[in-house]
Amino acid sequence: MNGEISGGDFYDEAVTARYLSHRDSGVSSPNVVMEEPAVLAHLGDLTGQRVIDLGCGDGSFAGDVLARGAQAYLGVDGSPAMVAAAREQPADDRVRFEVGRIEAFQPDPGAAELVTSRMALHYLRDITPTLRSAHEALTENGRLLFTVTHPVITSFDNREPGPRTNWTVDDYFDAGERRRNWFGSEVTWFHRTVEQYISAVLAAGFIVEAVSECAPDPSLLADASEELARRRRVPVILLVSALRR
Repeated sequence: MNGEISGGDFYDEAVTARYLSHRDSGVSSPNVVMEEPAVLAHLGDLTGQRVIDLGCGDGSFAGDVLARGAQAYLGVDGSPAMVAAAREQPADDRVRFEVGRIEAFQPDPGAAELVTSRMALHYLRDITPTLRSAHEALTENGRLLFTVTHPVITSFDNREPGPRTNWTVDDYFDAGERRRNWFGSEVTWFHRTVEQYISAVLAAGFIVEAVSECAPDPSLLADASEELARRRRVPVILLVSALRR
């Protein structure tokens, strides 16, 4: 664990600014054309539901869940810079943001009908405590919905400057720490296979109801055929939806 750079520590003010700029850049961002459409498609009607978002980033997801009828949203993130960005949003009594490491999150039992985590769990060495906390936080038949960087991507990195045109999958079954140059700085990710993610969810007491590899939304790339073709070559995002049993 020496030198391990966690997600909360990694996203300082400078990296946070670079990340948010990239995420909001449009068709070049898989968050926009792959992850977000898949998440929104799986949200459904949230009327009257309380939502806990682990690894909430700048909190922009709060608007999406409130628009679907949620009565309350709690966003938790280990990065003070991200939470500061989240708190710049217009005030809303239904929304709260807290600084806290999601691997140490201690919820009140039955505090939510939906727990989400978007693109955060691959920063954790051990996802079991977080999944168990999510299970404890949920009411009966409550739902867990999370996305992570797809294991095809986390397995091996041969990134060169500019948009990728080739991907290498290697050391896939060797789970564990991976160092990445991410937004100009080094960060630690933790690679797991798809099987290991699903097994961890089941072991935490959930029933898996849906898995998506978040293919790009063609409607968002109607004027960018080359980018659509590039994004269809490999999966970049893995989404899992599960029910508390």
